[in-house]
Amino acid sequence: MEIVGSLFRSMEHCEKFEISETSVNRGPEKIRPECFELLRVLGKGGYGKVFQVRKVTGANTSKIFAMKVLKKAMIVRNAKDTAHTKAERNILEEVKHPFIVDLIYAFQTGGKLYLILEYLSGGELFMQLEREGIFMEDTACFYLAEISMALGHLHQKGIIYRDLKPENIMLNHQGHVKLTDFGLCKESIHDGTVTHTFCGTIEYMAPEILMRSGHNRAVDWWSLGALMYDMLTGAPPFTGENRKKTIDKILKCKLNLPPYLTQEARDLLKKVRLLQGNPRGQPFKKAYGRIGRASSGCRHAQCRHGDSGEPILWRPTLWNLLPLESACS
Repeated sequence: MEIVGSLFRSMEHCEKFEISETSVNRGPEKIRPECFELLRVLGKGGYGKVFQVRKVTGANTSKIFAMKVLKKAMIVRNAKDTAHTKAERNILEEVKHPFIVDLIYAFQTGGKLYLILEYLSGGELFMQLEREGIFMEDTACFYLAEISMALGHLHQKGIIYRDLKPENIMLNHQGHVKLTDFGLCKESIHDGTVTHTFCGTIEYMAPEILMRSGHNRAVDWWSLGALMYDMLTGAPPFTGENRKKTIDKILKCKLNLPPYLTQEARDLLKKVRLLQGNPRGQPFKKAYGRIGRASSGCRHAQCRHGDSGEPILWRPTLWNLLPLESACS
């Protein structure tokens, strides 16, 4: 009887797991699973699956989307997972930016949550990096510039991303980046505010997260530096035989740069926090301005021109966007 009672309590909890619909669904149409035709599985996780789908009713008929389906029963078993799921949905609803994945619809049934996202046909940046081994510096600067803009937008809204890695960066059909997977984000982090949650992917995790000493948005810039190193060398900057050895290397901050990197790339990596344990007062605006200078000669088509065909002035854009702050402020 106790098992049955527990099951009913769990089901009742699932029914109460709310997700906003009216503020996400654009228009009067009632969105439900039957509005979509399943085409194929894009990915699987512990709490559900992501499908490629085609809308078959109402507005956007025949348009392709990505449908993220989450099982409520799996999510509500852990308070942390419940919080992460709600945070992701809230952030996707609130944030609209050219380099962040767009949430189109959100709805639920008794047992499942559905997030309908734009379909990104370019795949993961991780797969692109796997195929090419390393990126040329002009290609890396293009991706880093767009990622920097997305992070800057999140930070302006008081959101720390905390899980920057190649697997969480998708590419659209034009080759532009889109940040995805916002489950580890932390909201309401403004100047002077810190959080202590231990989360992220070790190889891209900033020292203050590992030390649990309290962290703020500066950890995203550390991760961007680690990602830059990965793009230019084919591997994250700090790796070990096991988790403990990787953490030890990150905390020691001792890094040797490959001899083939240009002086500009070396200077930039020296300016970001990868090579400095606690560089208080280091201005990021000076460091990241170099990305703009490098990209002015970029041969990548989307680096030179945006959707309008007009040249993108990466240097002044980044110069004005990126914060002038200390790495550990």
